[in-house]
Amino acid sequence: MNYLTAEKKAELFANYGKSNSDTGSPESQIALFSYRISHLTGHLKSHKKDFGTQRALLKLVGKRRKMLDYLKENDIERYRAIVKALNLRK
Repeated sequence: MNYLTAEKKAELFANYGKSNSDTGSPESQIALFSYRISHLTGHLKSHKKDFGTQRALLKLVGKRRKMLDYLKENDIERYRAIVKALNLRK
């Protein structure tokens, strides 16, 4: 069972990137990280002692944070837009 299908990835990239093949823009990567974070969070709610997944989740959160910091430094408007679109607090 794969929760992240190619169609779901293309949909995320189409909604948040410049096109559905735009895999490199910070917005599309942040959207993908957010989707994975929400999935792992749900998994950890039912498997509290899965420390490998917990570590992977923390690494993902750090990656997303770094990407958001990069966007904030270079283009504050794009940063505000993605935070609002993904409903991230900060």
